[in-house]
Amino acid sequence: MGCLGNLIWFICGGALSGLSWCLAGCLWCITVVGIPVGIQCFKFASLSFFPFGKEVVYSGGTGSFLVNMIWLLVSGLPLALEHLVIGIALCVTVVGIPFGLQQLKLAKLALMPFGAEIIFRGSVF
Repeated sequence: MGCLGNLIWFICGGALSGLSWCLAGCLWCITVVGIPVGIQCFKFASLSFFPFGKEVVYSGGTGSFLVNMIWLLVSGLPLALEHLVIGIALCVTVVGIPFGLQQLKLAKLALMPFGAEIIFRGSVF
């Protein structure tokens, strides 16, 4: 399902989601202080473009929590709402359920992205 799923995903909503993360990354990179946040946005844009075969593992501490609170107020809510609306729309049909679940995974990520790590399933690290 990985390659075919990613191809269908990219056509049916992944491109829009990935471009939203790229836009957030570009806006954060305008300031010197926001560059680390922007770089994290670009990492998650790659996940948003092609999510199948990858999973998100959450960890982190106080620093991640503080940055997540700033992120939530500035960029997190619009991205999470976008993923939530698209995910619910995709879950209406039986065929769209796997794609809707990926959008809901990205909505959770959009709320608290710092302290999260992308893990490739099936690869050796």
